[in-house]
Amino acid sequence: MGARSSRNTTQNNRSDGHLLEYFRNTFVRGGGGTNAPPPPSGLTATGGVISDYTSGPAVYRAHVFTSSGTFTVTAPGSYGDTVEYLVVAGGGGGASGDGYGGGGAGGYRTSVVGDSSGGGNSAEALFPVSTSPGSYTVTIGGGGSGGSSGTQGTNSSFGPTITSTGGGGGSLHTTGGAGGSGGGAGDYPRGGREGPANNYPGPTAQGFPGGIGASDLSTYTVGGGGGGAGAAGEGYPIGPSPSGSVPDGANGGNGIRTGIVGPGYSIGTPGPATPGGTGGSPSTAVAGGWLAGGGAGGAGGGKPIGIGGAGGGGSSPVRSGSPATGGGGAGGLSGPPAGSGGSGIVVVRYQIASLTATAKATGGLISFYSGKTIHTFMSSGTFANPTALNGGNPNPLTVEMVVAGGGGGGGWDRAGGGGAGSLVHATSMPIASASSHSIVVGAGGQGGFPGSSGQTGNSGGFQGTPSTYNSTTIIANGGGSGGSTSGSPNASGAGGAGGSGGGAAGWGPFTSGTGTAPPTSPAAAATTDAGGKSYQNSGGNGNPSSSQAGGGGGAGGSGTAGGPYPGNGVAGGAGLQLPATFQDPKSGVGYPGPNSQGYWLSGGGGGGARDTGDGGPGGGHPSTTSSYAGGGIGGFSPVTPGKQPLGDGRTNSGGGGGGGGNIPNGSANANGYLGGSGIVLIAYPS
Repeated sequence: MGARSSRNTTQNNRSDGHLLEYFRNTFVRGGGGTNAPPPPSGLTATGGVISDYTSGPAVYRAHVFTSSGTFTVTAPGSYGDTVEYLVVAGGGGGASGDGYGGGGAGGYRTSVVGDSSGGGNSAEALFPVSTSPGSYTVTIGGGGSGGSSGTQGTNSSFGPTITSTGGGGGSLHTTGGAGGSGGGAGDYPRGGREGPANNYPGPTAQGFPGGIGASDLSTYTVGGGGGGAGAAGEGYPIGPSPSGSVPDGANGGNGIRTGIVGPGYSIGTPGPATPGGTGGSPSTAVAGGWLAGGGAGGAGGGKPIGIGGAGGGGSSPVRSGSPATGGGGAGGLSGPPAGSGGSGIVVVRYQIASLTATAKATGGLISFYSGKTIHTFMSSGTFANPTALNGGNPNPLTVEMVVAGGGGGGGWDRAGGGGAGSLVHATSMPIASASSHSIVVGAGGQGGFPGSSGQTGNSGGFQGTPSTYNSTTIIANGGGSGGSTSGSPNASGAGGAGGSGGGAAGWGPFTSGTGTAPPTSPAAAATTDAGGKSYQNSGGNGNPSSSQAGGGGGAGGSGTAGGPYPGNGVAGGAGLQLPATFQDPKSGVGYPGPNSQGYWLSGGGGGGARDTGDGGPGGGHPSTTSSYAGGGIGGFSPVTPGKQPLGDGRTNSGGGGGGGGNIPNGSANANGYLGGSGIVLIAYPS
């Protein structure tokens, strides 16, 4: 894995020759000779989360962006003035209802040989960079929303010229939406056909079409699967029922497995053991590295998952595409709603000059800073410490660790913000030789939504998923859900308990959710067995006099109680800044905070506004249109296009989702916003 493009063969052979000559001059001749040429130098650049790894004689550096930012080149190198890239757009949303299409995967573009884009496209040309201008904007596209017809995902881009198109939305009774990969069609005889993929087929294609739906208009309706970067969505023949009974919904098309971050496959999700074809059961999956899978089609039943990039599954509780994969959302069933598309991802890679330290363990994205080796888990995986190093010597480690749970979802309609996931900081934690430990990165909770078209509503938000190290050794609880003022059935005005508690709705009075420490030390609930501490706080209470909702709690402070009416929504609680160990200036882990620096996590979601005014800010930010520590901004009414871009908690922040705003004229979206996924960081002396 990790081979560079064949279009750069001459340059790479020359660079590798310099590296081998350096080894010969320095080590074969006894080292330090005055005739030895200086080692080759790579770019000096910043941005994203850093991953350094070795492939053959070369060492590569990858910059992984799961949120928008800037790739900045500050010094040139001797390996040339080009970089490799992967750009995946946001996946399309699925269509709501029984038998509607799944969302298509976000468009997939890459310059890495062996990781070619969908639709028959080969690897693209490398991207030239320089110190003038030096800064290259990276935009991460969001997933499309599930609805009566799923909306298209948002484009992702790298620099001014590399843009991937958002995945097409699943359809109701019409043709699936066009996009990077096409959306799945609804039941065909009422008009649905497969959604077209961007420029498919051909050398500039970014994915595959969606699948055709089916219906006999009396017995069943079945939605087609969304297209993936590696294969078309599954569809059905037009005409009578193939089995005389209601078939399952169609699988989403497979994604593509990428090696751009090295052989550890430390981004993406599990995928099929055999590439090609359409998605299947998770039992056939291999771990890691898969991106841009299509969402499963809806039916009376449904496929377990749109595998190969984590498109949403037809019968799975995980109905939305996974964050930072570009996976499509699942089509609706008779009860649960359609899933949203997953956000996109951008990776930039190049060969580096310095011979970096060798990691003593494996797992996650690996970087080196200030004498420490850092393993960053942006998705679930395994941290493994080998039996021995250097001639059989045991390899015990003492690590520092940060674990953030997934943030809670905001409630629906004048609702409380979601609470942040707990943030656990463990110090001086022993890791034995020959040990292997599972890492779970918790997902953010879904925002609240009302029941419609025969579906069961859940107007309160959903709790975030815990992040864990070694199952129960360290648990960072998922954030509590935001409370809702209305929306039958299942309305709950109180904020939910969780890592940090969700904010309460304004009507009532309703109380906020409490912050709940992980259950690892019953005698001292605020501490963990690893000698660290877990941080979480309560959400804000609702205001019964003004009917204004409270903000979700954050790892660094409680959510604000609902304010007066009229007025803006209130802020979610403050987050916390990562310890100095993890503040590598080359890396983009975490989000901005109140000290004008980055590296902040676990901010609470802002409360939704009632009738007028802006939604509350995330993470304690003073401005109603901004956010700290990854917390989402609360909704407001009327929703002004372009004014509310940050309602969801940020990817890999553990931030709570913003609460939904009010919709007095019935035209604005009052759904709660999604909580941010968690993160796990492990460091030890290099």
